[in-house]
Formats: sequence, C-alpha cells, structure tokens
Amino acid sequence: MTQQVVSPIDTQSRIEIKIQAGDSVKVWQKIKEKNKIRLQSFEGIVISKKHGNEAGSTFTVRRVGTDGIGIEKTFPLFSPMIDKIEVTKRSKTRRAKLYYLRKKTARKIREKLRRIFAIGISTVSEVEQEKKKIEQEKQEKLKQEKEEKLKEEKAKKEEQEKKKIEQEKLKQEKEEEQEQKQPEENEAEKDKEQN
Repeated sequence: MTQQVVSPIDTQSRIEIKIQAGDSVKVWQKIKEKNKIRLQSFEGIVISKKHGNEAGSTFTVRRVGTDGIGIEKTFPLFSPMIDKIEVTKRSKTRRAKLYYLRKKTARKIREKLRRIFAIGISTVSEVEQEKKKIEQEKQEKLKQEKEEKLKEEKAKKEEQEKKKIEQEKLKQEKEEEQEQKQPEENEAEKDKEQN
C-alpha cells in the first residue's frame, strides 16, 4: 500500500537540482515580518549535504561575512520557508564534507575548489508559480468569456434566421391566399357581369 505525500512545495524540482558539496548556491528564504513575507537571499558554498533526498535531508551553506567572519546556515531541502534555490557554480571536489574550509581563507578556498563551469540552475519559485497560476486562470476566464460570446452570437444568428424563415413562410401563405382569392373574385366578377 503506497501513501501519497502532499507537500506545499514542488519536491521533484528540489530533487532534480542535485545539490552537492562544493556548489555555490543562492538560497531565497521567506522571512515573516508582522503580516508581510519578504524574501532574503543567502549566498555561499555548500560544505555538506546530509540524508540524500529523503524528507529530512539538509544542506549547509557557508559564506564569509564582514571582517572575515564565517557564517553557516543549515537548510532543510524540502522546507516550505525556502522560496527557491539557485545553483550559480558547480565545483569538482574530492570530499563529501568540506568542513576544512572553515580554517581556510577565501583566496585559498578559490584555489582549492576547481571550478567546472558557471551554470544557472534553480528551482521554480513559489511566487512565480502563483503568478503563472493567476495568468492561466485569467486566460481560462478570457477563453470562457469568448466562448460565451460566440454562443450568444450563434444563438442570435439562429433566432434571426428563424425569424426570416417565419417571415418568408408568412409571405408565401399570404401570396397563396391572394392567389386563391383572385380566382374566386374573378368568378364573382364574372357572375356579376353575367347578371
């Protein structure tokens, strides 16, 4: 018996991004302030990824802040508080966990990590998904309105055609009546003339 997991995020796109140690990533977090939600980015190098692609999988991102102070954040991969994840660069590494980078300077880190190529992979933002849904709904509404207008126009045309047909029938009936009355009138006139 299989269970279907209902998730508020697109888990498949997060799995397909394939985050690895050594990748430079930009994580867009949702931060709630009072009644508003804003997006804040955290950009750095992934130093570890744990638990594969299961529900509790996490990845740790490290960046060097002001005054050379290192900042690390651990993100759950399938967290609904993450709007999207962008992989800016991929690097070839020989280790799965890059904890040794904590002791290195920024220059030495750049030398140590061999850049493969700069890429622009990212998950689909939930905000973008909502915008697409709204646009699709608008397009569907427009299509429905057009279809309704076409149906109304067809119905009007049919009614006009029916009226024309009825008018033609009435004309034909009147003409037939007149044709029938004319011989009767002619006969009546002949009778009068004879009398």
